[in-house]
Amino acid sequence: MRIALWQTPHPSAGDTAAALRRLDEAAARAAAQGAQWLVTPEMALTGYLIAPERLAALAEPADGPLAQAVAAIAQRHGLGIVYGWPERHPDGAKPYNAVQAIDPDGQRRAVHRKVHLFGAADRARFTAGEAPAAPFEWGGWRIGLLICFDVEQPAAVRALARQGARLILAPTANMLPYDDAPRLMLPRLAAEARVAIAYANACGAEGNTRYGGLSRLVGPDGRVVATAGRDEGLLMADIPTRL
Repeated sequence: MRIALWQTPHPSAGDTAAALRRLDEAAARAAAQGAQWLVTPEMALTGYLIAPERLAALAEPADGPLAQAVAAIAQRHGLGIVYGWPERHPDGAKPYNAVQAIDPDGQRRAVHRKVHLFGAADRARFTAGEAPAAPFEWGGWRIGLLICFDVEQPAAVRALARQGARLILAPTANMLPYDDAPRLMLPRLAAEARVAIAYANACGAEGNTRYGGLSRLVGPDGRVVATAGRDEGLLMADIPTRL
């Protein structure tokens, strides 16, 4: 399987229309290079560290207009897309920090709500999810989803592996100076659980926060198959047919 990891800055001021246009362009480039799935950073469609009230106003259900727009992009370019957005809470509480997998046919396959919120900024904006979403089946693969700090938790990675996941797609917004997460923790956790991890990080800055990039694909033996630098780009990585 060929995975495209889109390392990109967040949209400014919650500009979802601009984010969708840029996603469409990235999907076209990824599909032209043979990608079967495109993974975006955490909160890629709205921005992350924007005002909590603005973020709440942008929240949508998993089948809302943003999901429909992403499904149209996936169908147009014939590849699956994993993207991050604020999911509206059914009880009117703070939204979930969520990611959704939409397959090349435009079908919604899985939604994961971030379980391990990171620091005061996350807690001010989001409600924590309860548990990792169950892995989904696609093309002979069993694929799990995690978000940023979730994928740094050994128990979360092991839980998906026990459910048969052989690949974890992880939208991320890991900031500087926490390079130890992609450089040290991902290879160790992938090797321990015998699962490949595709980690798509943000780059650029939101306010005073600068994101670290270093998106990468780590194989189930802990070997780094492909890695990005600090700047924006589309990282293409091939996973062996059998892990």
